[in-house]
Amino acid sequence: MSSAHPALPAISIDRASPIPLYYQIAQSLERAIESGELPAGSRLENEIALAQRLGMSRPTVRRAIAYLVDRGMLVRKRGVGTQIASPKVRRPIELTSLYDDLSQDHRQPYSRVLGLEEIPAPDAVAHALGIDEGQPVYAVERIRYADDESLAVMHNFVPVNILELTVEALERTGLYRLLGDAGIRLHMASQVIGARSATGTDARLLGANRGDALLTMQRTAFDQSGRGVEYGDHFYRASAYSFEFLLMAR
Repeated sequence: MSSAHPALPAISIDRASPIPLYYQIAQSLERAIESGELPAGSRLENEIALAQRLGMSRPTVRRAIAYLVDRGMLVRKRGVGTQIASPKVRRPIELTSLYDDLSQDHRQPYSRVLGLEEIPAPDAVAHALGIDEGQPVYAVERIRYADDESLAVMHNFVPVNILELTVEALERTGLYRLLGDAGIRLHMASQVIGARSATGTDARLLGANRGDALLTMQRTAFDQSGRGVEYGDHFYRASAYSFEFLLMAR
């Protein structure tokens, strides 16, 4: 991982704009980080040097840096300084799989299957899928990686009568691709997003720290006939993952 100071991108500041100066700086740095002009692992100059280079006050630069730290794009390390963080996975709220989203972003996804077994559907799973309690379902537990970095722990339940699942297939590709290969076309999903702190077990699985922030997601997916075909209960490292919403006025 590089620790050199990269060339600072051109930052255009409009002092007459109603947009705060710190935010203009932060937006310019964010664009440079997302484009790779400021590569992950490289260090920014200290606040004094940046302020002098930009012709800004030190508090303005400090606020811009703090904004990007809060956004997870920069990280402060004792004895090292301020570094460009590894890019977050920004996942749009669409009926897509994490595997496909990572592939589209060229993040090299792969999975490690921790468990695959047939079990009677637990009450909550049966209710979500609209099947009889005790009906056989696959219970799958996986860790999803992106570029060799652990990102999420995923628990999925799939009725056994709609396709056959194997460890080999689940480690080769994504679950939604396997459903598609079996002729199952996803049509809609019900999804709930939340947050919690990592337990000791969570931290061990993700290589994180106990108490770290996690994003959670529960999703039930349905095919075109309205049949429940998958129930997922996942959690993600919040430092490396976010959900992206498109909101429109009515």
